[in-house]
Amino acid sequence: MLVGFTPGGSLDFVARLLVNEIKSYSSSSFVVDNRPGAGGRVAMDALKGGAADGSIMVLTATDIIALYPHVYKTLSYDALKDFAPVTTVCNVSIVLTVGPKVPGKVKTLADFIAWCRANPKEASYATPGAGTALHFTGVMLARTAGFEFVHVPYTGPGAVQDVLAGQVAASIYPIGTPLPYVQAGSLRALATTGPQRTPFLPDVPTVREAGYPQLETTGWFGVLVPAKTPAEIINRLNSAIREALKTDAVKAGLATLAFEPAGASPSDFAKLIKSDFERWGPIVRASGFMPDE
Repeated sequence: MLVGFTPGGSLDFVARLLVNEIKSYSSSSFVVDNRPGAGGRVAMDALKGGAADGSIMVLTATDIIALYPHVYKTLSYDALKDFAPVTTVCNVSIVLTVGPKVPGKVKTLADFIAWCRANPKEASYATPGAGTALHFTGVMLARTAGFEFVHVPYTGPGAVQDVLAGQVAASIYPIGTPLPYVQAGSLRALATTGPQRTPFLPDVPTVREAGYPQLETTGWFGVLVPAKTPAEIINRLNSAIREALKTDAVKAGLATLAFEPAGASPSDFAKLIKSDFERWGPIVRASGFMPDE
């Protein structure tokens, strides 16, 4: 199972959970093969050139398939043609949080938007990087609600710390990163972006409930194989992974990251990829973001 990042990250962690539990698929054991580089693209290149016999797969995330084609001028893989979807593994809720830079009276998304309009020089948000779905979620919020929102991209773990320190007003992150600070009362969660409230923050409204359905989005991790892999193999792998997602070990492991088990059929996963791909293209273009090489 290929992972496009170094050991220790969330994709690597979930991959290791899975390979320990995919027992009904093959008599031989799977291992995690970390291929870090180019934001996950190295692993996708390796998968594209891999044998289409069920012996190689990748665990990847939304951006690498649905967003990268819009943020890079050239990719060595075709996200919709070079791979066959197997299944989604987990859904990743996104949450908008604010810290002490924002007055305590700001308790809702509407309050925060009003504060941003009144304090344009202070309205900033942190994400894990430019050109990510989290970056463009902030762009969409600002465009939809009509205010200036300065993006502060990070590549390491310092983002939440800077929000806690009052250097950045807000963060848009996968829920697992700010969750302990929200639970401790150090950060305030104003909205999540999924279609339903997350069980990890059941009292926090969704963006749809807050009046901004355009921002609704859910991140996911999913398994792909080379495009010419036979349907029989894909279906067997799908069944094995969905069985693994029912085990206590996998459910408990995903919960430590505040991820929710998924498990779509190959056809439903293909529809999700296509839908996300088509959704992000116009958003990236409208943002004025300049694609990288």
